[in-house]
Amino acid sequence: MTSPIETEAAEASVTLDKETATKNDAADGQNHTGRSPGQLMWARFKRDRVGVVAACIVIFYFVVSALAPVISALYGKDPYTLYPTKPEYANLLDDFAMPVGAFGGVSADFWFGVEPNLGRDVFTMLLYGMRTSLYMALVLTVLGVITGVLIGMVGGYFGGRADYWLGRVTDFFLAFPSQLFFIAFMPVVTALFVSPTDETPTYLRAVAIILVMWFLGWMGMARLVRSSVLSLREREFVEAAKVSGASRWRIVRKEILPNIVTPILVQGTYLLPSSILSIAFLSYVGVGFVEPTPDWGRMFAIGAEIYEQNPAFMLFPGVALVIFVLAFNLLGDSVRDAFDPKTGR
Repeated sequence: MTSPIETEAAEASVTLDKETATKNDAADGQNHTGRSPGQLMWARFKRDRVGVVAACIVIFYFVVSALAPVISALYGKDPYTLYPTKPEYANLLDDFAMPVGAFGGVSADFWFGVEPNLGRDVFTMLLYGMRTSLYMALVLTVLGVITGVLIGMVGGYFGGRADYWLGRVTDFFLAFPSQLFFIAFMPVVTALFVSPTDETPTYLRAVAIILVMWFLGWMGMARLVRSSVLSLREREFVEAAKVSGASRWRIVRKEILPNIVTPILVQGTYLLPSSILSIAFLSYVGVGFVEPTPDWGRMFAIGAEIYEQNPAFMLFPGVALVIFVLAFNLLGDSVRDAFDPKTGR
């Protein structure tokens, strides 16, 4: 015969077991909720404070560059006007054509000071220079990624003669000294469209820069994609797709490409700041953008000429460029860690 105490204990045990089972089932339901790789990546990325801050800085740069005309209109200045020629700014430069006032002429009217010799507004020059460099670099990055992915995918998946000849073409382009080739080939490209006696339009210079840099900017992506595809094309899921009768296009699109998105995105985040530095370099050495087009490289070239007299002129474009390149590189590291947590810092 069971005592009342034993009966109560048994009933309490059953009740506790039911509550525990209910809680475990709810927890299991939470833990086993299916999430896509993109959702997992986004959840990991949001936990990376450095990556989030870097992404905010990069977005801020692109937004400010896109709104450069609006900001310039609200600010009341533009990067082309020679302000010392206006009566209200007649005393903007001294007798040596240097800005009057401390720190390059920084004031309530000119937030970042004025340019020596010509007296243009540095703030709007920087805004429009950022706009020129960022969006040209974005176009270059997209073209380089698309070209590299296509060539690397074809060579890595099909192999054989296709891989051999595409590999030799890639090696051939890699043999070019890129910086010297940029300097030597830019005048040739512009001369194909404009007579040497005529002034080259700004849009044509932009097209020439894009063509020359695209010509020598896809090889690293192609090598990376090829090596990734070579390691994937013999995997079990690809063989299973072949056995099931899937076409080559479907295998590449559905089985291989989704598995190499991570290295493509990470490499793309490194290509963009590299393109910005290359565009600035071309303008700095005089074969990129020329006066009066605002550009980061042009500002550095001007600053190098008058550095001893006015070192403050290079401060704002230099700090802006360093912050952007650093933020984009940190963003690339965070994206890589979010896609592949095994490489986390």
